[in-house]
Amino acid sequence: MKIAISAKGTDLDAEIDERFGRAAYILIVDPDTMALEVLDNSDNINTAQGAGIQAASMVSNKGARALLTGSCGPKAMTAFGGAGVTVYAGQTGTVRQAVERFKQGNLQQTTQANVGEKFGVNGTGGASGGMPMTGGGRGMGGGGRAMGGRGMGGGRRCMGGSGRGMGGTGMGMANAGGAVSTSAGGKESIADLKRQAAELQRQLEAIQNKIKDI
Repeated sequence: MKIAISAKGTDLDAEIDERFGRAAYILIVDPDTMALEVLDNSDNINTAQGAGIQAASMVSNKGARALLTGSCGPKAMTAFGGAGVTVYAGQTGTVRQAVERFKQGNLQQTTQANVGEKFGVNGTGGASGGMPMTGGGRGMGGGGRAMGGRGMGGGRRCMGGSGRGMGGTGMGMANAGGAVSTSAGGKESIADLKRQAAELQRQLEAIQNKIKDI
């Protein structure tokens, strides 16, 4: 069985490259004999797009059945899923150390991408800013109240921990329990609208104050 490892160098003592699609090298290793083959991945390092798919194709064509790497984006994960290659992301240290962990059965399989697309472009985090794709939540803040309405927010990226959030796709205002202040018929009186506008203004001011404190 052959395994692939993203690496910064060309031997077993090279450090693992945290990038997969834009790794400097990909080493194909036989864990039984520790024999290796070096794949030069330099053409993919600064490519605008498709680096993960190209690198995944190289790995599959070499007959590797597992990948050890620091990070793996969504397109490469999809390619590996179709090719039956098991991915073990989050690896650090040297290639030799990672192979030993693999042989001892101490690695946990990765089933979802842990970075966004274009991770590692020009040595940076690319489109995802280098941040792992973890967690959930909509808008700004992981929990608390949500300010609905189609005109405000709409973003999905999480910023911060808890507190009030802006975004979502709901109509009107909702508290944590999901109660909506619109009437059953969808019509609201002027007084209701004024109360909602005042509450929205109050929450917006509170959010702006929290932003200043961050």
